[in-house]
Amino acid sequence: MNKTFIFAILLIAAVTILAQNSGKKEEKSMKYNELTPDEEYVILNKGTERPFTGKYVNHKEDGTYTCKRCDAPLYKSADKFDSHCGWPSFDDEIEGAVKRVPDRDGVRTEIVCANCGGHLGHVFKGEGFTDKNIRHCVNSISLNFVSVNATQTAAQEQRLSEAYFAGGCFWGVEYHFEKLDGVISAESGYMGGTVDNPTYEQVCSGRTGHAETVKITYNPDRVSYETLAKLFFETHDPTQLNRQGPDIGDQYRSVVFYADQEQKEITQELIEELKEKGYKVVTKVEKAEMFWPAEDYHQDYYEHKGTSPYCHIYTQRF
Repeated sequence: MNKTFIFAILLIAAVTILAQNSGKKEEKSMKYNELTPDEEYVILNKGTERPFTGKYVNHKEDGTYTCKRCDAPLYKSADKFDSHCGWPSFDDEIEGAVKRVPDRDGVRTEIVCANCGGHLGHVFKGEGFTDKNIRHCVNSISLNFVSVNATQTAAQEQRLSEAYFAGGCFWGVEYHFEKLDGVISAESGYMGGTVDNPTYEQVCSGRTGHAETVKITYNPDRVSYETLAKLFFETHDPTQLNRQGPDIGDQYRSVVFYADQEQKEITQELIEELKEKGYKVVTKVEKAEMFWPAEDYHQDYYEHKGTSPYCHIYTQRF
């Protein structure tokens, strides 16, 4: 055996040891919640709790189910259904939250938390329980729950504010606001019409009077309303009447729905500033009314599609 070969073997061994130690250090640096022996049995050792014994089997409160080990959001209450199997059942997960891996029994598909790898349960297809035809069978002991009321209280403690902008197709408006620091969320919906809880098809008919509107929830300590309004005027063409690019119709009109007097005054001042610069602004300024959230498939449209807006291009105007 020559010296070169021996050196190569020793080098490979050294690299392997370093990699293993690095992995151990990384694992130790990730802080997870402390688990009880029963929780470790299921979450770490891939055990299964007895059917009909878990606290979330018949749980019906609105909110979000999170990972017991790392608190990552996993499932929404709207996707939970009763399969009468003895464990909580969901027909969908929060995007990217759950990872599927072959089960060690060689037959089933195991589901684990994509963030920490904690065992959740198994996923089954073709059972016909819901239209999505899928069932995530999850151990209650692998989950925690955050209610809608708790989420709303946390938002109130952050002193959040709301703003409403309509500037053509809400996909593009939402796209730009979601990227702005200080914006907590941007939600597509409808405002300014005469029909309660309108559908997208009804709004597109032009007979409901609604404008495609984006509800902005933001932290005023991090971003001002003036900054929001300026972005609105710079990401759509405020001189186009009842249209935006190829999208034509009253539902695509340019409107700022103000939530208070301060928002109204700031908007009017910005419009006057644009007119002084030569822009023939047609944007309406109206008091905010009932906001109706759009269907789920309209939310975060460009993020899911992986593309950029075709009719909402940023143009500096201030």
